[in-house]
Amino acid sequence: MKVDRGPRIALRTVALVYLGLLLVLPVGLILYRTFEDGIGAFWDQISTPASISAISLTLEIVAIVVPLNVVFGVFVALALVRGRFRGRGIVQAIVDLPFAVSPVIVGVSLILLWGTDGWFGGVADAGFQIIFSLPGMVLATIFVTLPFVVREVEPVLHEIGNEQEQAASTLGADRWQTFWRITLPSIRWGLAYGIVLTIARALGEFGAVSVVSAGASGESETLTLLVANRFEDLNLPGSYAAATVLMGFALVALILMSLFEYRSKRA
Repeated sequence: MKVDRGPRIALRTVALVYLGLLLVLPVGLILYRTFEDGIGAFWDQISTPASISAISLTLEIVAIVVPLNVVFGVFVALALVRGRFRGRGIVQAIVDLPFAVSPVIVGVSLILLWGTDGWFGGVADAGFQIIFSLPGMVLATIFVTLPFVVREVEPVLHEIGNEQEQAASTLGADRWQTFWRITLPSIRWGLAYGIVLTIARALGEFGAVSVVSAGASGESETLTLLVANRFEDLNLPGSYAAATVLMGFALVALILMSLFEYRSKRA
């Protein structure tokens, strides 16, 4: 059915105005506020010890979380697609749980588990600090980023089927050889897309991390916490500068996502 030109233009205008008000205008204002005093002022804000520590801690969390969730995500996706077992639906629901649960609730749950008075509070008594330190922040970020690799790899596995894997098995290949030479190359673009989504989510996580982090400047303050803390302290130029760094990371992730999505569709 052919749509008249008038309604098409009206729909596009409404969509562009909507996106402009919700996305382009706020981002543009942040960029304007960040660079209104020049690049030198921006550099001064992001080169402070607190900023460098926040950037380093954020990247450290990403470097720990992403490999763990990649390994977990690939093997869970394989189990859900290739396996037939009781409780499969429950596993599917658990994988999707981070989409439904508020990150703040995740942080509170971790405190109930690993805090001093929690179920595993003895770990803290033994001198291994989980809550209000790096391990707790890593656990919180792992939880909120858990589904992305699974949900990107799973449909690819459905699409490619298992005929090539069965052929490799009949030719004498063991499971590891089949995985490395057949399965992994076949899912590489879906896996790459899931990795980028995981990185983007880990970089921008605030709710769960804010609960389990001490928020101490220069010690347990991520970039998202730095933005919020500087804003609360009325250090608006510093908050805008930190937000711009986060947007820069997000832009890189967006470009990679678009590239991997395009390559995945072509493959």
